[in-house]
Parts: sequence; structure tokens; C-alpha cells
Amino acid sequence: MVANTCYKGKFLIDITMTTEDIRARLPYQDPFLFVDGIDAVSEEGITGHYTFKADAPFYKGHFKDNPITPGVLLTECMAQIGVVCLGMYLLKDTLQTGITPQIALTSHQMDFYIPVLPGETVTVISEKEVFRFHKLKCKVKLMNAKGELVCRGKISGMLSV
Repeated sequence: MVANTCYKGKFLIDITMTTEDIRARLPYQDPFLFVDGIDAVSEEGITGHYTFKADAPFYKGHFKDNPITPGVLLTECMAQIGVVCLGMYLLKDTLQTGITPQIALTSHQMDFYIPVLPGETVTVISEKEVFRFHKLKCKVKLMNAKGELVCRGKISGMLSV
């Protein structure tokens, strides 16, 4: 559970948001949900994980007889955990119950180093660089289960409530 205290008017309000609350508000669902869990979150960053299912249909054609996870899906995984989940946490005191924020990826720059194979679990580590006017820019990296750097870069996105 993630807890934060803020002042609203003259009253002290305890804003509590669990990692499951964050995940439940995501505007994605299978097969395009790339967040299995959130391991840690703060005002400065987030860490989460996802396992790429070995039977995912995109592996049949990417690449024939040598399946690897497409870079665009690795980027999407980093965006969902590193920008969207973190952004929801940062907006926790303005999000209304039952309202899902509108999300738009505004830019990304990514470098890839090693492949992610079917069935692998990856960890996304995101550090907030800037959060202003509902635009979030993060430095992100994706690690495999061996602790090896798979890819890293910067992702920016807008969240409107």
C-alpha cells in the first residue's frame, strides 16, 4: 500500500493508493496490459514487473524460428509501468473515483541491448525527471531476471483528468 498525507483547505486528508488501485485504473486489458505488478513507488519513481507470456501470438512471426519480443512492446511495457502507473500515483490527490485519465505518449528515445525471449520476466525501473502541467518525463530502464540491462531511454507522456 502507498500512503501520502496532504492538506486540503484546513483539513488533513490521508490519501492512500495501493498498487492494485493504480493497476485497476489502467486503461488497458489483456492482451495489451503489460503490468503484472508494482514493486515500489514514490514521488520520485516506480519499479514494476511483467512476464511476457510464451504463447503470445506475436512470437509466431517475430521472428520465424527464433522468437524475440518486439522492441515496440518492450517500450510499451516501460511506458505503462514507468509513465502511466507513476503518473497515476503522482495524480492520486486529483483523480476521482471511477475516472480513468486520458493518456498520450508524447515522445520516446530508446536504446536496445539484448533480446527478451518468450516467457521472460522483466523489471522496469523509472525515475521521474520532470512532472509539470500533467506532462511526465522519465528516465527508464528494463532489466531481465539475470539483472542484465535490456534497454533504456526516456519516455514522456501527458495525463489529463
